[in-house]
Amino acid sequence: MSEHQDDDELRWLDEQEKAAWTGLISLVLLLPGKLESPLRQEHGLTLFEYLVLSHLSEAPQRKLRMGELAFLASGSLSRLSNVVKRCEQRGWIVRTPDPADGRYTLAELTAPGFDLVQQAAPTHLRSVRRTVLDALNSTDQKALARIAEKLHIVPADFG
Repeated sequence: MSEHQDDDELRWLDEQEKAAWTGLISLVLLLPGKLESPLRQEHGLTLFEYLVLSHLSEAPQRKLRMGELAFLASGSLSRLSNVVKRCEQRGWIVRTPDPADGRYTLAELTAPGFDLVQQAAPTHLRSVRRTVLDALNSTDQKALARIAEKLHIVPADFG
């Protein structure tokens, strides 16, 4: 028996479990593309870039430590660093040492970055509503939030 296998016998998925799993994996694989496509077409942004810019736009003084930003955007610190570098090159973000603790780096949204996220927000909102929220009633939305909370996976290297 491998070290990853439980002592219990392997349990195959029943019909309900299979439906839940295939529904979830379809969402996980297909939803990001559906949300990203309008952002790419109208604003030249990936979904992750939009999420990074959006979280910065909502932060106090439009600044966050890179680790916190990675956590909020549900990405690894290395992925965030690559995206922030591209955003810096485009003039949307600047990085500076954290004056409170120089071991940390702050990402700060620039005025052009803020303008871009304000322009892209309606596109993203329409896409979220059309693709997800409009198909769900209040009970479904609460259930989805509860399920997401139960299944939430925190990036390991957000520090």
